Amino acid sequence: MKSRREILLYKDYFKLFYAPLSAGVRNKIKYVLKVLQEEENVPVRFFKHVEGVKGLYEIRVEYESNIYRIFCCLDDGRIVVLFNGFQKKSQKTPLKEIELATRIMKEYFKGKKGK
Repeated sequence: MKSRREILLYKDYFKLFYAPLSAGVRNKIKYVLKVLQEEENVPVRFFKHVEGVKGLYEIRVEYESNIYRIFCCLDDGRIVVLFNGFQKKSQKTPLKEIELATRIMKEYFKGKKGK
């Protein structure tokens, strides 16, 4: 199947999150990223806009009893740029994680304008 979206990694943020994860979690993340690439309408259980932050989204991954979030943005509507990720341990997403993702997103678009 042809990809509808391209996945890009911005700097090493995603790699640093992904590398120490177990094989099971990494496989589930790969599955969710494949859904994101190929499906026209991605289910909200996998991909959701972060309330209060224009342009910031979270990729949602559940594995066994653990919940993981990976922040990202869309670029030109087709490219998904991956930023930081974390294991969610509370009902609400920690503000420090959202603030970090927002800074990374601004840095990404600022760098893109400079080219």
